[in-house]
Amino acid sequence: MELINALQWRYATKKMNGKRVPTESVDKILQAIQLTPSSVGLQPYTVLVITDPAVKEKMLPIARDQRQVVEASHVLVFAAWDRITAQKIDDYIELVARTRNVPVSSLDSLKSKIQAGTNRPDAENFQWAARQAYIAFGTAIAAAAELRVDATPMEGFDHEALDRLLGLEAQGLKSLTLLPLGYREPEQDWLVNLPKVRREKEKLFVLQ
Repeated sequence: MELINALQWRYATKKMNGKRVPTESVDKILQAIQLTPSSVGLQPYTVLVITDPAVKEKMLPIARDQRQVVEASHVLVFAAWDRITAQKIDDYIELVARTRNVPVSSLDSLKSKIQAGTNRPDAENFQWAARQAYIAFGTAIAAAAELRVDATPMEGFDHEALDRLLGLEAQGLKSLTLLPLGYREPEQDWLVNLPKVRREKEKLFVLQ
């Protein structure tokens, strides 16, 4: 199984060499994110693709000086919707109707289901949206590995500062995670040759 081989190969790269990831590879990773399943198909998140060196330099102190942010070719910023608005639900229903060539009115049941499921405080909806984004985040990591593109999952950054830098509040978004994409510099990366540590199957999985 190629995915298993790819996951064995990957690790949280600590040192990247600055080499640019081909557009074709980045597009495939983004397509994998786009195809990721989400609850009711809403995909309540946005992924920003940062390539501007000046922006990445400004992100460096926000990311606690983790050098992968500037050494990476691309930095993906996963950000969840801060609110599930009526307009966003309407937009999704119209997308479903357009994609499947059905009348909007035929989707009233789906719309009601989404409205009922998101009829709760904004903070709860944000946590739900964040969980959906994390599914896409995992897909991106696996897709990058299959393409032999290194990636470093990051949560260790100042979320509020990054939101200000990227103007996320005005977009109705809050940042969750970063995923720098690039290529490892093995001679300068202390982690590259260390064995992968994972819990034993007997402890990780419970058969009942």
